[in-house]
Amino acid sequence: MSGFIAGGDTGAAYPISNADFWPEIDGQQLRAAMRIDSSVTDDRLEVATVNAMIEANRELATYRAARQAEGHATLAEVPAEQIKGKSQLLHLYCRVIYCGALAELIERYNSFDATNSGEQKVTEEESSPDQLRRDARKALRTILGISHATVELL
Repeated sequence: MSGFIAGGDTGAAYPISNADFWPEIDGQQLRAAMRIDSSVTDDRLEVATVNAMIEANRELATYRAARQAEGHATLAEVPAEQIKGKSQLLHLYCRVIYCGALAELIERYNSFDATNSGEQKVTEEESSPDQLRRDARKALRTILGISHATVELL
């Protein structure tokens, strides 16, 4: 009997490390939360996740510096309300990363399967990359404590 599992998904934790201040992301939790099936390899998931981390960490660099200046070594140490025993800031940060990673995966999926079935799979997806990026931006702005809307007078 083989030790292989169909689809290659063992359900084991798959940590993707991050910069010291920010939490690591568990690839299996990301898969489950965003309904990413095993047709997306761990390597592809990791590339998309790392890219989302880079973008989020870059946009939150000033926020991180301010929190570290206050004496908080990690995002988990920053005072915030707890939801399910975890800082709401950690939940929001994960949302930023999850949405950013999935947006990239959906965009890239088109180029791998140009057949009708590939196009249909992408168009049937409820979340478009634009919607996912909007959700990521909203979570990021909540972390920063700024409005979700930008209004300008023309």
